[in-house]
Amino acid sequence: MTAHYTNTQWRDTLYNTVRKADGGVSAAATFLTERRDTSIHPESLRRKLKGDEQLDVDVAVLLTEWLERDVTTSDKSRDWLLSLCAQEGLFVDFVPPPPASGHPDELAALQEKLMEVMAKVGKIAAELRDAIADGVLCQNDADMLVPLFRAGRVILHRMERNVLRAVTKGGR
Repeated sequence: MTAHYTNTQWRDTLYNTVRKADGGVSAAATFLTERRDTSIHPESLRRKLKGDEQLDVDVAVLLTEWLERDVTTSDKSRDWLLSLCAQEGLFVDFVPPPPASGHPDELAALQEKLMEVMAKVGKIAAELRDAIADGVLCQNDADMLVPLFRAGRVILHRMERNVLRAVTKGGR
């Protein structure tokens, strides 16, 4: 029987992301061995990621560094940390850095992001309607919905940044 790994439990999220990276668990073990100057076998790392053995936060942080370098997983490298925080009742979001000097027209940027938010809210509404139509919310539903919620919050954070920059630019 194949195990189902979620994107709402931190170890599952980290394991999923490591497996998607170029070279997967074997390449991650090689990176950790080189970076820590302590050998770790790929199967030992796999057991740690699956929850069969203890996984130190230092190793998870090093894996994040490795995942950030991989073009396939760079945008998902911190998802495990978002999942861990949510499991502990702390909801945080990674907001990418703004353009170096902001947007030339912060108001236009706000309008554009408003359209993005509305599109995301529409997608969330449709997916949520489908997910709860049977009166049950399962793990697969949560795995689909949680990333949509996070993406919506990130756009709202970016909009807040636009508003604050616009005010410092005299309202423009």
